[in-house]
Amino acid sequence: MPGLLRGVARTAVVAGTATAVSNRVSRRQQGRWAQQDPQQAAPQPARSAAPPPAQPADMTSKIDQLKQLGELKAQGVLTEAEFEEQKRRILES
Repeated sequence: MPGLLRGVARTAVVAGTATAVSNRVSRRQQGRWAQQDPQQAAPQPARSAAPPPAQPADMTSKIDQLKQLGELKAQGVLTEAEFEEQKRRILES
């Protein structure tokens, strides 16, 4: 019976690790695609109107996003460069 439990535990660890790696790869790909989108959209004519001033509720949303971003960095999901890039995007939006 201990051999069976060891096999089941090993399978669970491998499956959990594979899921975590897959999720991280997906997030990185989405980040890279998001970075490519502005580059592909650049040849299109730029908007002539300036964006409206930020609302106070918008600032609360940005703070929440920055907190989540910090948590992802602390968990090791984001690298320092990815963290800085996403932080810049949040603050510029």
